Parts: sequence; structure tokens; C-alpha cells
Amino acid sequence: MPPKEDEPRLGIAPERLALTVCLWAIAAAFLYQNLSDSGMIRLLGSHLRAAPWNPLAPPCGLLQGKEFAVLADRIVTPRGQVLPGAVHVRGGQIASVYTAGPAADRHMAARSLLVTHPKLEVLDYGSAVVAPGLVDVHVHMNEPGRVEWEGMETATRAAAAGGVTTVVDMPLNSAPCTTTPAELARKLAAARQPNHTYVDVGLWAGLVPANARDPTALRALIKAGALGFKAFMAPSGIDDFPHVSPAEVAAALPTIRALGVPLLVHAELVDEDVPQGGNPREHATWLASRPRRFEQNAVRALLDALRTTASSETLPGFKLHIVHLADADLLPELQAAKAEGLPLSVETCPHYLNFAAEEVPTGDTRFKCAPPLREGENRGRLLQGLAQGVIDSVATDHSPSEPSLKLLQEGDFMRAWGGIAGLQYALPATWQPWQAVGLNLTRFVQAWSATPAALAGLGGRKGALRSGYDADLVVWDPEAGADTSPEALQHRHKVSPYAGLALKGRVLATFVRGSQVFGEQRGVAAQACGAALLQRPAKRPVRK
Repeated sequence: MPPKEDEPRLGIAPERLALTVCLWAIAAAFLYQNLSDSGMIRLLGSHLRAAPWNPLAPPCGLLQGKEFAVLADRIVTPRGQVLPGAVHVRGGQIASVYTAGPAADRHMAARSLLVTHPKLEVLDYGSAVVAPGLVDVHVHMNEPGRVEWEGMETATRAAAAGGVTTVVDMPLNSAPCTTTPAELARKLAAARQPNHTYVDVGLWAGLVPANARDPTALRALIKAGALGFKAFMAPSGIDDFPHVSPAEVAAALPTIRALGVPLLVHAELVDEDVPQGGNPREHATWLASRPRRFEQNAVRALLDALRTTASSETLPGFKLHIVHLADADLLPELQAAKAEGLPLSVETCPHYLNFAAEEVPTGDTRFKCAPPLREGENRGRLLQGLAQGVIDSVATDHSPSEPSLKLLQEGDFMRAWGGIAGLQYALPATWQPWQAVGLNLTRFVQAWSATPAALAGLGGRKGALRSGYDADLVVWDPEAGADTSPEALQHRHKVSPYAGLALKGRVLATFVRGSQVFGEQRGVAAQACGAALLQRPAKRPVRK
């Protein structure tokens, strides 16, 4: 029987119940955010992943255990020191880093760790270097749509073999290109295929004329997970990725600045005032067709756009990043722009540090790229720019294609596909010229790990050997020769100017989030351990 009017009702009124649930949900979300910001969520996750009974951590990589210590006499620390020590890895994260003074050795540094963890698995790499894994923010993996050029599987296998633990994929040369949320989702789905990516993968979105003046479209790409944007100021060679004008870059900049993500730009403004004719089999003909002023005019236009939009809201994650700088004549202007306080960063590539235009053999189109290789003295000045910090970082611009597109038989530089495949050789191809001019390990880690990780918005978890960071490690021998044999190459195609080249810097082991994905003796692991990396919303500065 229903209760009479004067009898008390049992239970809670629906509106009060809804309010209570809402308040509890807000409190839970607030607590989770605070625990996440403090690192407690990640710490708890590392313990759970390290537990041998954890069903959420299936076997991956060359090691069975999820907790171990890596010992070496040269640990590159975030403070810029190289010391003997040990890295304690637990459940995919760095639990702690132990170091000792230069007069000690790795065993002395690890003593307290091994006393408190007597059953801990120890991987002793002797006199090798242990450093954070390389972060390559400029890789063309061409999937989906052009997997016959190079897909994620072979590209990330090459990355693992080369000590690269994170790659950020360019929005071209996949087909269609990644210029809409739908295409971004399609590429993310490709990266998430089971046993498909051997290292972690992030994605850039394309800035093209169709979205450059559309803030809603740009915001949607970041919301969908892109880490930032990439634009071409010169024809890209891909029909569905048209280049943008300086005016379109300036139109997009206020939105990108407010999003707190980087804009990477291929900086060349192509004009028609170039020499005609010449022998197409000579690299000099290709070089003459891409004069230095193409880069210079584009960079100056970009600096003007930065100044014009200076009053825009700018979140800390924003940088205008000039990719693959080839022209060393620009270094004084770039240095002055940084001194001016412009949010600017610059990268160059290993091929500009190793090869010189006058040394390219006739008809050897493996060396064709844009901007083109320049003279040997230019190569030396780029290395000086790296030493001085005017050039912030290095990336491969891994740009493979089907061998037929390189026109190796004809040797026609003017018609061949312009791109150099070099992802697997990132470490030795940089270290070889690097150590020859006296640059050190700490600057190498800064240029190849810390700075690119920060550029991609991953600086709080990658790019350093720091407690709580992802256990992304590369173990390598700076004095030993790298294996550049075709048999060791993991790229889909073996067409590369680095093949067979004598390079110092041999990769001994690679770990991605605590899983060993490569070992010198056993090769690349059978199980792929990579994951897709999504954009984290930028935090707005606290106003006082």
C-alpha cells in the first residue's frame, strides 16, 4: 500500500541523489587530477605493471621481467653530467637513477640499489653509454595509403634498431594526407594495430590552405590528438598537401599560439629566377635550382609573421620550428631572432652534417633532398650552429620511397624523388661528425632527446633519465663502428646514402617504456611494444 500523506518516505529524493552523485564525481575528478599532476598515478601504475601477475601487461620485448637495473660506466644525467651508475626500471618507468663520482664505477653506484633489491635482474653494459632514447620529430612513415614506400611497421623496427624510442610522423606522404580529424583518426587506427609499432608514435597534423584561416578546423585537429602542425612553404611534391603562403601562416599563427602547440615549417619560398639547363645527372644542377635565397626569404617571412602576431595569446608549448635547416648563412639572423625573444626553434638533419654537395657522385640520386645538400664549408658552420645552440635539435627527415622513384638507373636529379632514408642511422650519422668536432654527449642528448621531446609536448615523460619518466633508454658504444650493412637495415627498402658508410656509434640495446625492443645479438623483438601518443591539452598560466 502507498504511504499516507503524513507518513515519512524512505530513500532519497531523485534530485538530491543526482546532486550527490554529481558532487562525488567532481570530487573524484579533482582528486584524480591532483594525483596525476603529482605523479602518484604513474607511480602506482608502474608498480602494477611490474607485478608478474598483472594481466594488463602482456609479454613484450626481449626481457621477461618488468623490473630490472641497467648498469654502465657512462650514464648521461639530466644535469649534464656523464657518470658511472645504474637506472632502476620498474613497470615501464624509471624508478630511480643512481650515480657515483667519476672516480667510482657502476658497481659502487648501484650498491645501495642492489642491497635493497637483492633479486633484481641486472643488465651490465660495462663502459657503454646509457642515455634517454632518441626522439625523432621528423619522420615520414607513409601509412595509411603508401605503405609500399614505408609503413609504420618497418619504420619503427628501424627506429628500434637505431636507438630511437619515439617518432612523430609527418602528415604527408600518407594518402590522403593528415589534414582533417577523420584522416588523423585513420592514421591513429593504423598506429594502434596489434603488433604493429615497435616504438612510440605521435602525429603531426597538416597546415594547408584549406584550414589555415579556419580556427575551428585547427582546434579540432589538436582535440583529435595531433601534437602540433606541419606546413610547407614550397610545393611538397604531394598533390593533396598544397603549400601555404606567408599570409596563410600569419593567419593561422594566433590560433596555434593560443593552442600551445608547435608549428613546424619547411621554409623555402620558391621562385622562377633560377638557372635553366645543366646536366640533370649532376647534383650541381639540382643545387643551382634551389638557391640559398629560397630558405632565406622563407625564414624572414616567418620571423615577420612571428612579430606581427606577437600580441596574440601564446601558451608555453608554442614554438615556430624551422625544420631541416640547410643554409648556414641564416645562423646570425636566427641567433638575433632568438635574442629578440621570438618563440623560435631550429633543427637540422644528419645528412647536412655528413655529406657535401661537391662530393655527391654523378647520377647518385640517393643524395637528393630539399633543401639540397650544400658545400663542405657550410656543413662545418652547421655543426658550429649546433655547438652554440643556435640550432636546437636534430631530426632525420626520414623520407623513403619506392626505389623506382629515385630513378637510380637514369640518375636524373631533376626528376627523381627528393628524400633521404636514414631513420635507423640517426644516432651514428649524427655522432660521427659530432665527435669529430669535439661536441660532447650531454649536448648530443639535449639535441636528440630532451629538446625534441619538449617540442612535441612530451617533455614531462620523455627525453631524460629522470625518476617517473618513461623508461626509454638507448645503450650504445661511441667508440665502436655502427652496423650499416644492408643485412642489418630494417627499412622497407635498402636505398640510402648511409648504407655501408663507416660511422662511429654502435647501438647495443633499446628500451621503450621498460621493454627491450632491440638487442645487438638478438635483433629487433618479435613483439611490437610501441603505443600511440596523443596531445595533452596545454595548461594556461595561472594569473596572479
